[in-house]
Amino acid sequence: MRFTPASGAGPNPLHAILLAFPVALFPAALLTDITYLRTEEMQWTNFSAWLIAGALVFNGLVLAWALVSLVLRFRTGEKLRSAIYAGLLAVLFLVGLINAFQHSRDAWSSVGGLGLTLSIVSTLLALAAAIIAHTHVFSREVAR
Repeated sequence: MRFTPASGAGPNPLHAILLAFPVALFPAALLTDITYLRTEEMQWTNFSAWLIAGALVFNGLVLAWALVSLVLRFRTGEKLRSAIYAGLLAVLFLVGLINAFQHSRDAWSSVGGLGLTLSIVSTLLALAAAIIAHTHVFSREVAR
């Protein structure tokens, strides 16, 4: 399967820039969680909390943009792709918010098993959203 941008179906360049932040910040939070589990240095949990908070801010902006695009594309052939993309971003926001609440706890309980699992799921959802936004996945475009 080739991962090339769909002609005319890719996100607006500003939307793509906003999407880049959650795609970068959620995996960075995962890396700081892993670093905390290896070193037990409390500052890494603070880094994780800030990275997750930043990712949520930009994820909220991207989600709002995706919902507006979903409403505007409702009568086009891209409604399935737009709906899946918006739904994925909504789930990412919810999981990220739970992750932020988990990381606001003290010491080991902030990361532990649940915090690390939530960071992994957030990272995978962010990467899946980027793949859907920038490829032909779920597109009904006829092959050439």
